[in-house]
Amino acid sequence: MTDVKKGDKVTWETSQGETKGKVVKKQTSDTKIKGHTVRASKNDPQVIVESSKSGKRAAHKPEALRKA
Repeated sequence: MTDVKKGDKVTWETSQGETKGKVVKKQTSDTKIKGHTVRASKNDPQVIVESSKSGKRAAHKPEALRKA
């Protein structure tokens, strides 16, 4: 999925199963989340999402997300 925007409710798969949350922003430059470097660019963006259960943020490729 490439058409997500800030505030969209989305789901994604984790090792614990499906997780629900919302899009925080589209990341187009490198950043750090939870001590890990997230590689992103305009040609290869990442989507920063926030879990509705834990409140933790993570980065995912747009195609890994589904609108809820």
